Amino acid sequence: MKIVACNSNRPLAQAVADILDLPLVNASVRRFSDMEIFVEFHENIRGEDVFVIQSTSFPANDHLMELLITMDALRRSSARRITAVVPYFGYARQDRKTGPRTPISAKLVANLITESGADRVLTMDLHAGQIQGFFDIPVDNLYAAPLFVRDIQDRYAGRDVMVVSPDVGGVVRARAIASRLHTDLAIIDKRRPQAGVSEVMNVIGDVRGRDCILIDDIIDSGGTHCNAAEALIKYGARSVSAYVTHGVFSGGAVARVGAAPIEMMTVTDSIAATEAVRTARNTRQLPIAPLLAEAMRRISEESSVSSLFD
Repeated sequence: MKIVACNSNRPLAQAVADILDLPLVNASVRRFSDMEIFVEFHENIRGEDVFVIQSTSFPANDHLMELLITMDALRRSSARRITAVVPYFGYARQDRKTGPRTPISAKLVANLITESGADRVLTMDLHAGQIQGFFDIPVDNLYAAPLFVRDIQDRYAGRDVMVVSPDVGGVVRARAIASRLHTDLAIIDKRRPQAGVSEVMNVIGDVRGRDCILIDDIIDSGGTHCNAAEALIKYGARSVSAYVTHGVFSGGAVARVGAAPIEMMTVTDSIAATEAVRTARNTRQLPIAPLLAEAMRRISEESSVSSLFD
């Protein structure tokens, strides 16, 4: 078993390698003067079970190309099996045609990953579960829910917690966590006039006097979560916090969250934290390296990954 780290989230790759007590493969992932990507391995990987860790986060296209070229190099170096470990799967929100003459980019990216040499994919909290069906190779989709549940139980012990889905599409995810916490569920009824712009219309459920916790898979511009927090406070919530798997934080999202009535925005480190995230007053990261490392160990040993969540 060998671990290759690309450049999108090297601290996470190093943390996984440390837990598994393995060194990272000695490799160069660099660019020519015209920004073409070049990959070279400085050790033998013939016949090895290789895991390539790379989130396709900003800049998404550069990191995606790094992943594809790295796997092509591994295939041509006769690796026995290549697993693409993609904690954050970019383009996942483009999982269907939203109008005429538009792409399904998530399917295209799945094809690219498969054709570049991946034998299986390990990812986390896909935006839509059906993306697993876009691949013609095995996909293991890990869930942050157990991490969130343990953290909520530790940080909010003794408080009157209520789980909230920031939109109708996230109800299944939020309900699963509400069930584990044995608490109530509320839903934000939202309208989106255009892409990247959200407007909260109503709160379904009685949130008065409750410590509300928003559950979601991605925070991008932060508009949805900030608007939801304001609506919950307006409807009588005592406090609002959020647990989100992937902290994209594009544009001025960190400042927007900092100015919103959000007690704490908790994200995982599936995407490397920027300086703004590290220094924000109400943003923190949960480590996913132990979960990834255990899943990778089980894949290498051909044992059950799904039992991680039993």
